[in-house]
Amino acid sequence: MVISLRELATQLGAELKGNPDTIVESCATLESASERQLSFIYNAKYKDYLKETKAGVVILSSTFIDDCPVDALIVSNPYLSYAKAAELIHKKPKLAGIHLSAVIGHESHIAKDCLIGANVVIGDNVSLLSGCTIGAGCVINDNVVLGKNVQLVANVTIGEGTRIGNDVTVHPGAVIGSDGFGYAPLPKQAGWFKIPQLGHVVIGNDVEIGANTTIDCGALDNTVIGNGVKIDNQVMIAHNVVIGDNTAIAGCTGIAGSTVIGENCTLAGGVGLVGHISIADGVHVTGMTMVTHSIKKAGAYSSGTPFQPNSDWLKNAVRFKQLDKLTKKINKLLKSQKES
Repeated sequence: MVISLRELATQLGAELKGNPDTIVESCATLESASERQLSFIYNAKYKDYLKETKAGVVILSSTFIDDCPVDALIVSNPYLSYAKAAELIHKKPKLAGIHLSAVIGHESHIAKDCLIGANVVIGDNVSLLSGCTIGAGCVINDNVVLGKNVQLVANVTIGEGTRIGNDVTVHPGAVIGSDGFGYAPLPKQAGWFKIPQLGHVVIGNDVEIGANTTIDCGALDNTVIGNGVKIDNQVMIAHNVVIGDNTAIAGCTGIAGSTVIGENCTLAGGVGLVGHISIADGVHVTGMTMVTHSIKKAGAYSSGTPFQPNSDWLKNAVRFKQLDKLTKKINKLLKSQKES
């Protein structure tokens, strides 16, 4: 989409410095941008690139305006404003229609402005509200309801009875509503008996779910993903997990069953949460942390040790095993000092 700086400034609520009739048609980095491209800066470490940029316009805060040699859009939050500008410039035209290879079950209701791609399979009693886009190879099982403007990009599987709100995007390979991991041990260690997974998945509005992420259905109650939740690629969410509004979860995080996560939390990459715990609102867990018990107070939490040369790690691993003995010796010394 070709757009003028005048229109961009209006849409973003930005102060415009330069020619309002300048046209941009795509986005690029400060280093590579040309005169019909938009770029942005929010971090001082890219200041040298700003001074040399050939971009048509740069989105920035007033802090960087004196170093900008080209037209500028001045805002208080350049990162957010860039995201909004990129969405405007690269917005794709809305298409509708049902591909001839799609298979649609009985009593399913699909709004006229939905787009159904090649080799899509839709089960019985499915409801797709206005503006849904179902990409190639997706499978939507029986009794699913998708709200307005839901996008399943490609090869997404939606399990039976799943409910998804409005303005939700699910990226390729994601599986929503598969069976939870539930088994009862048979007597005399004879194996396992599968426990029926009878709940569903309920997803709120304005949610994004990354590629190859899996969200299990509930065992009895539902697995619930709140409004505004953002989930990265390859995240595992087990049965009966509840995630509060506006929480963000980075890639390769694993959340065990029946864990409740509050609102406005962030889980960094590779975080692990054991089951049947609760996390308060406003908790931030750093990368590769293992959370083994409930967190009742907002704040940042970490576990594990930073990497180090292997020879040092081996020495420290041995010392870690000696901590209990050392603690007992220290306590004994402290006790003897008090007595003397």
